[in-house]
Amino acid sequence: MKDKDWIERRRALREEAHRTLSGLAPPKTAAKPAEVMLHELLVHKVELEMQIDELQRAHGALEEARDRYAEYYEQAPVGYFTLDQEGRIREANLTAAALLGVDRAALVQRRLGAFVSPRDGDRWHRLLMDLLAPADPERRTLVLEMTRADGATFRAYLDARRKISPEGAPGLRLAIFDTSQIPPA
Repeated sequence: MKDKDWIERRRALREEAHRTLSGLAPPKTAAKPAEVMLHELLVHKVELEMQIDELQRAHGALEEARDRYAEYYEQAPVGYFTLDQEGRIREANLTAAALLGVDRAALVQRRLGAFVSPRDGDRWHRLLMDLLAPADPERRTLVLEMTRADGATFRAYLDARRKISPEGAPGLRLAIFDTSQIPPA
């Protein structure tokens, strides 16, 4: 389907380029091969310029979407983590780092389990193992006690989902928030 769209778009660009240069076309009956070749090169040049304009517009739109996504991700009201199959943090948003009281750069490669209170360590480990096993559900939720870098504890709601990396390794995507931040009903 995409190939047909691309072919149609290319054909439309070529027709538009021909229309743009229609006044410069050599007469068909008296055209010399060099004039025909020059005209075809001009058509191709205009077509390439139109493709460049189209690519620049698409690139601008992609940059805007990327920036909007990054802002939503970083400023989300919940923490987001990406964990590998060992439970090590691969990615974390700013909210997650603030929730744990650690600079985001210092979180990468640390085990999220290090922030789980010892009393809930077994529950965290079971959740991690269950979600990484392909036969189990792809999503689980859990409330457990976590410890910030300063030693303060909080009750955390975790929404964990299994994900498979492009290399085929299992991992988790995790959303987390402090349950004490939920306003009373």
